Amino acid sequence: MHAGGGGRGGSGVRSAIVSPVRTCSRTACKAPAVFTLTYVYRDSTAVLGPLATYAEPHCYDLCAEHSERLTAPMGWELVRLPVEEETEPSADDLEALADAVREAAKPAPGGQEPVGQGTEVGRRGHLRVLRSEPAGTQPAQE
Repeated sequence: MHAGGGGRGGSGVRSAIVSPVRTCSRTACKAPAVFTLTYVYRDSTAVLGPLATYAEPHCYDLCAEHSERLTAPMGWELVRLPVEEETEPSADDLEALADAVREAAKPAPGGQEPVGQGTEVGRRGHLRVLRSEPAGTQPAQE
């Protein structure tokens, strides 16, 4: 085994190749990636959108400079998806989340867990409020 190797019991080897920050896929570009490029071959379309949540093998991460200069192959359409500015959660969002957590933490009446399908009774952004129907009752059909 080599000295300082990443074998058993060693402290591991740090690699300059692996980085927690995703960089541009263009050769020799070390800028941080901010967009993801994918291709829809069936439709002859290239789609440039916000940076994907995780790296995929058939997608290309691009920095701002390379995404601005991007062109699609001849005969292809380039679709640029709108990129939302990152914003801090609003006080209303945080309050709604805190209220939902408090409500979920309350013990069920009679000390039993609710049984049955949940019925959506409200929505705030991507959060849904569900109410469980008591066992043996059917939720109201809409």
